[in-house]
Amino acid sequence: MTTTSAKTSAKTSHGSTAPNFAEAANRRQKARAAGLDPNHWYAVEHDHALAKGAVQEIKFWGSSVALYRDTKGRLHAVEDRCAHRQLKLSLGVVVGDRLVCQYHGWQYNGCGELVEVGHSLFGKGLPKCKIRHYPVRVRYGLIWIFFGDAERAEQTRMPEIPELEVDTKDRWACVPVDFTWGAHHSMIIDNVSDFTHEFLHRKFKPFTNAVLTKLETVGDVVELAYDTKVGGGSISSRFVDKENVDTNAMTLAFDYPYQRSDTDGKIKHWCFVLPIDERTTRVFFLFYFDCFIVPFTKVKIPKRIMKPFLKISNRLLIEPLLRQDGVAVEAEQAGYDQHWDAPVFDLNPAVLAFQALIVRKWEAHLAAEGTKREPERLTQLRKRDGHEPEAQP
Repeated sequence: MTTTSAKTSAKTSHGSTAPNFAEAANRRQKARAAGLDPNHWYAVEHDHALAKGAVQEIKFWGSSVALYRDTKGRLHAVEDRCAHRQLKLSLGVVVGDRLVCQYHGWQYNGCGELVEVGHSLFGKGLPKCKIRHYPVRVRYGLIWIFFGDAERAEQTRMPEIPELEVDTKDRWACVPVDFTWGAHHSMIIDNVSDFTHEFLHRKFKPFTNAVLTKLETVGDVVELAYDTKVGGGSISSRFVDKENVDTNAMTLAFDYPYQRSDTDGKIKHWCFVLPIDERTTRVFFLFYFDCFIVPFTKVKIPKRIMKPFLKISNRLLIEPLLRQDGVAVEAEQAGYDQHWDAPVFDLNPAVLAFQALIVRKWEAHLAAEGTKREPERLTQLRKRDGHEPEAQP
């Protein structure tokens, strides 16, 4: 997928615009302009949300992909444009295993190959055109797309969640939730791992009195830990078996480009961000629990029937809590767009580590893209100077 360093932002009150990645003068400005390396697997949609015969537009950092499920239930992802007149194929229809352009009926298979044209060819052969296709998978109830170099997809790891892999009574319950927030992905990563914002959640109290006890960057992972009171809300605390779960500490990681947390091996979560553009991010949350107890008792709720409880918990506790975060990061984005050149006062060193990793990974991606395109540039120069013949149609 072709990426750019960044685009310009909204004008500030004094008429200037936030810098793109190349123009950024400090770490925070670079982090707020950086994309995410496409050579990873990204969650893009709930598996149940895309029916047979349906097509949906997916955006990654401004680029559009047509995701469709054929009539046999197989998933395909192709570049969202018809090679004929460049219309979005996500405006089209699914016929069998093909995606058909809404305009002239040009038909593409799941590999992006044009296989049929729905009108006269005027004595000519079928155009030999092909659009890009993307590896796609289903895991943990989510659809994932690999937006980078397809040949790297098989060797690129996905999040490993063994508690959700087993198909037995020991499988942990999980009901993913998602939001689309008007904020840069780096603001969301900062939010979910920086526990200095407990005031925002004073009603639900998911964590209180947090003290950072560990911070270490190992390769492409920022590992951290807090001593903190976990799940102290008046409702949520009733479901946690505090006699068997240590709720006085939590470990977390920004496992680029994913985020995760763990409370005593009994309460866990993952956060997956999909950077739609510089100011819009879809974010998927997977909270999963070893067990709940019936409030005011010590009776454990069996794993096989926990899913209905999680659905209720999501609606009454998790989603309202996360909506507070959504309001906050969208307000932060609006503030940054206006005051991007204000002095930086980030106090939590974990935030600095998250941003440094985001910047480093984006710089590496841009450097690799530049190296990859250099032979193409030289070929174009040779053609321009007459040293190499143009390809014939």
